[in-house]
Amino acid sequence: MKLKEIAIGYIEIPLVTPFKTALRTVNSVNDLIVKVTAEDGTEGYGEAPPTAVITGDTKESIEAAIRYYIAPSITGMGLDDLPSIMAKMEKCLAKNTTAKAAVDIALYDLYAKLQKKPLFRLLGEKDPSAVKTELETDITISVNDTDEMVRDSVKAVGEGFRILKVKVGKGGEKDVERIREIRKAVGKDVVIRVDANQGWTREEAVSTITAMEDAGLGIELVEQPVSYHDFKGMQYVTAHVQTPILADESVFSYEDGVRVMEEHGADLVNIKLMKTGGIHEAVKICDAADRFGIKCMIGCMLESKVSVSAGVHLAAARSCVTMADLDGPSLCKVDPYEGGPVYQGPKILLSEDYGIGITKVPVKFERI
Repeated sequence: MKLKEIAIGYIEIPLVTPFKTALRTVNSVNDLIVKVTAEDGTEGYGEAPPTAVITGDTKESIEAAIRYYIAPSITGMGLDDLPSIMAKMEKCLAKNTTAKAAVDIALYDLYAKLQKKPLFRLLGEKDPSAVKTELETDITISVNDTDEMVRDSVKAVGEGFRILKVKVGKGGEKDVERIREIRKAVGKDVVIRVDANQGWTREEAVSTITAMEDAGLGIELVEQPVSYHDFKGMQYVTAHVQTPILADESVFSYEDGVRVMEEHGADLVNIKLMKTGGIHEAVKICDAADRFGIKCMIGCMLESKVSVSAGVHLAAARSCVTMADLDGPSLCKVDPYEGGPVYQGPKILLSEDYGIGITKVPVKFERI
């Protein structure tokens, strides 16, 4: 069975509230959707969120990468040999991880459908006992004035969320105040993860995290406290605080992940398909995590249900993945798709539907 064609389209989904981090503010999901079709008409779907401030990929660069490089390179290849397709896609252009991820996800979706298996079962074949059919995601609390963040946190807990991922990184003392007031409002049993999105210097990170520790705020972890390219800074922070440090933007590739694990650039690793270029590379990072005994989070950018569903399937398949930051669909006002994992507040339930489970995507596609 060969890959017959690749098509692209766009979707826009408004958010419940603006998504704010130390790096950006976003009001809606505006993503490129990829559809790949086999000779027998079976279709697979992928998604690419332009996140220039993190990945460097824009709407225009993603479309150009798929249209002029990826599609001409892999169309017509045999779908029974995914590793060869992935190798060809990797070599046809450097970087452009978001474009590669969208096509990679669509291909894995298609391949699993052709194998008549849900993707998480396919990815979990090496260790079926590790496979999960239910996950629990955190929910993101955007960085705002403290009072607004407290209200958002209380609202999330009222909706059943037990794990809050709180965005900070816009001022050390102010960040401590934000977390202190949130902890006071939600109580001691709610898990709080802090995400600085590269917003601190190494010195600010150590002083801010230490202040949170001294205040007894009970933080589970701190994500990407310093700039992604400041590896020495990540090592410094990891070595000088008690709270576990989670590497996010510092890990784009398998090589990045191994370096973090070998040289203790962080205690934990956040795997995002848009950084790794899709499932193929993400699986390699999971394999490395198994070897090093490192626990991982599967996260997402500001994505809708297509690509987040792929992340859900990967998280469900691997034992090294103990945390899920897959709340993208929960942040959207509507779910325009049919099928896929079912979101019940913080719970994500997987079905036995083939592929990633998405059966209908309301997008006008253009064949390329």
